[in-house]
Amino acid sequence: MLEKKWLLAFFVASLLIFPANALAQECIECHSTVTPGIVKQWLSGNMSKQYGCEICHGSAHSTADDWEEATSPSPETCKACHSKQYNQYADGKHYYAWIAMEAMPALQHIPSPQKSLEGFKGCSGCHRIGVIADEEKEGKYGASACDSCHTRHKFSKSEAEKPEACLPCHQGFDHPQYEMWSTSKHGVIYRTEGDTGRAPKCQTCHMPDGTHGVMTAWGFLALRVPEDDQKWWEDRVTILQALGVLDEKGEPTERFDVVKAGKVARLSEEEWQDERDKMIKRCSECHSENFVKEQLEAADQMIKEADAILADEIRTVKRLYDEGILEKPEEWDFAPDLLQFYAVNTSVEQELYLSFMEYRMRAFQGAFHINPDYSHWYGWAPLNSARAKINYEAGLMMAAHEEKTQQAEVGLQEEKSTPGFEVILAVCGIVAAVYLFRRK
Repeated sequence: MLEKKWLLAFFVASLLIFPANALAQECIECHSTVTPGIVKQWLSGNMSKQYGCEICHGSAHSTADDWEEATSPSPETCKACHSKQYNQYADGKHYYAWIAMEAMPALQHIPSPQKSLEGFKGCSGCHRIGVIADEEKEGKYGASACDSCHTRHKFSKSEAEKPEACLPCHQGFDHPQYEMWSTSKHGVIYRTEGDTGRAPKCQTCHMPDGTHGVMTAWGFLALRVPEDDQKWWEDRVTILQALGVLDEKGEPTERFDVVKAGKVARLSEEEWQDERDKMIKRCSECHSENFVKEQLEAADQMIKEADAILADEIRTVKRLYDEGILEKPEEWDFAPDLLQFYAVNTSVEQELYLSFMEYRMRAFQGAFHINPDYSHWYGWAPLNSARAKINYEAGLMMAAHEEKTQQAEVGLQEEKSTPGFEVILAVCGIVAAVYLFRRK
């Protein structure tokens, strides 16, 4: 028995010391000096027990002079061995993350390192979890989606099962889901007890049983089409028009096709209900079904209430454009355009951008993540404050515009009532002629 244990220990050790093939051994000998940390991570993971480096990086690179020949993996690379997980991933919203990013017109305003696949310093750092159809855009560091959660070069399953794995992308300004969850009662139990299974973590609700098809009923923007409540639907149309998804007549635009392709919104009652039913089933593993439905419907109501305020703000800003107080930039197709984000020139539009991307998001996301403080003081309260600021600034702009218009009208009337230069010359000529005639 003791001999068998020693043989097993020797076998495991040999796997760590002698990787899958000779080519991988050459890689490790060189990279132990060049990138020792990567080698250590690779040897600590399960993949090094079965495969060599070439499974992801190819075999074209073998010396220090041809390092650029090394390829980088893509989701298709992982699919060769993990087809089940890939197919689940391809059915979820993470798969479409790159489509959603490139659809944003505001992308043109941000620095290249934040949007390119070379820098990963901004949007691209998280949205690279999505599949990039154009291989030329992948960049020399690749566009692998799987390593967003199973980080290189260990590719640990246990790491990806922890809520901290979601933290780099799901935190901060417009989607602080991690902060909401971690400071909710669910998160507090997890942080005090550890991963005991008593409290749900991100994966419990959004990746049950390890499924990779991440999807929610409302989606990132909390939009669904159609909406049965007539008043709510009117507010929704206003928001969708400000997003450029619907035109002035309420008809779908090219952006609607992007929303559909990126699965940003639920476009049928059946699609929405299917995801809602899945969430009810998950939450009912701990709570009664009636309690679960009440909580989810209360969060739905938060979206409705927040939409009413946002729509009111949009209508105020749109009036400024309709009355010519604000001039629509030539490169814009819609005004106001919420997807221009902070690339706007007036304080009212800056407040409108914050209302949409920060306050509204936190109001309803905080409700769904069972965090009352986030939902109210970080969402609902500043959303109302923003409406007051927008109304005040818009009122000043309208008053100034009206005064300017009245001054222009008065000036025009004075110009019409005052003799022109030609008339004055003619009168002077007549007076001079009469004077000369009398002298003669």
